[in-house]
Amino acid sequence: MKIVLAYSGGLDTTVIIPWLKENHQNCEIIAVCVDVGQGDDYDALKARALKTGADKVYVEHVSDEFVTDYIYPMLKAGAVYEGKYLLGTSAARPLIAKRLVDIALAEKADAICHGATGKGNDQIRFELTIKAFAPQIKIIAPWREWDIQSREDAMEYLQKRGLEVPMKKDQSYSRDENLWHLSHEGLELENPETEPNYKHLLQLSVSPEDAPDTPSYVEIEFDKGIPTKIDGKTLPPAELVATLNKLGGKNGIGITDIVENRVVGMKSRGVYETPGGTILYAAHAELEHLCLDRQTMAYKSLIAQKLADIIYVGEWFTPLMDALMAFVNKTQETVTGTVKLKLYKGNIIPAGSSSPNSLYSENLASFTTGDLYDHKDAQGFINLMGLPITVRALMQQQRGAK
Repeated sequence: MKIVLAYSGGLDTTVIIPWLKENHQNCEIIAVCVDVGQGDDYDALKARALKTGADKVYVEHVSDEFVTDYIYPMLKAGAVYEGKYLLGTSAARPLIAKRLVDIALAEKADAICHGATGKGNDQIRFELTIKAFAPQIKIIAPWREWDIQSREDAMEYLQKRGLEVPMKKDQSYSRDENLWHLSHEGLELENPETEPNYKHLLQLSVSPEDAPDTPSYVEIEFDKGIPTKIDGKTLPPAELVATLNKLGGKNGIGITDIVENRVVGMKSRGVYETPGGTILYAAHAELEHLCLDRQTMAYKSLIAQKLADIIYVGEWFTPLMDALMAFVNKTQETVTGTVKLKLYKGNIIPAGSSSPNSLYSENLASFTTGDLYDHKDAQGFINLMGLPITVRALMQQQRGAK
């Protein structure tokens, strides 16, 4: 039996390799590490996978694809799950799973294995993507089969077999990192009454109180909803996000503490660091305020919420996703321009924006009467708009008089 394993080198996938060897006799394990910008030592990961029993290791570098094909569509949509979560893990899973399928088909594998737990969202995201591209391939999910009940059990499993444990016990948070964000779950975060110890927890950012006392300014240029330049310099997608991550992290931007609703029905608490992403979302929103009309903005906000739900549950490769993104892409045709932001101790403060497609007219918006607007026209408009209210009030008066 040939098995393709989604391999991160973390605790769970380090345990999975020997577990597969023990529970699937004579299996060949092909470990696949998909680099979506997590910045790991891939030589060390490859060595660890082989040492723990993998027969072959792939390392796939897809950071630019991650940004252009997954992050930028989310950004253009303005998709935010439950008002807080910028979908960092959610967006990466379809790409990782699609690459697993590509390798499984090329290797003529019998199964794809992942390390997502039976309580989490990732099992759904991985498996829906696998079903979309290779429904004939078997899926193995050890967390739904084995007797391991906790991260402590997993660490003990490795220790009993004389295998290296890839983390210290006091740092055994469940973490997921990519170019867009870093998530933290577990340990003291499992109690929502407990304030996170940010000095111990954070890795991409400083806490706002430790940020500099002097604000930083950044200018971001967009072309049809896609960021292209920072402070006048054109940057490739992955480098652009990485640059903003450093700037945002330095200023304590993008730290989110959320109790969210998982797909399986339970609530979970996590802390997410998304410094560059938070800056991009804020800049993009400012530009849309200039370039989109009221009706389009209102309807797009509904689409954004639906897209956030679709991405969160892992339905990226579906007809509805394609259809809604077609709408989003149409709205972005005029979202071109430059936005300046001030970053200060966790806050993002607009500092000016401009666009060749701006719908803002100083002539119309000023208190000075202009050529395009006659104040007297407002009376008729208000009378028509208020007609239902007026009729209702008159009817109530008539009934009260009887």
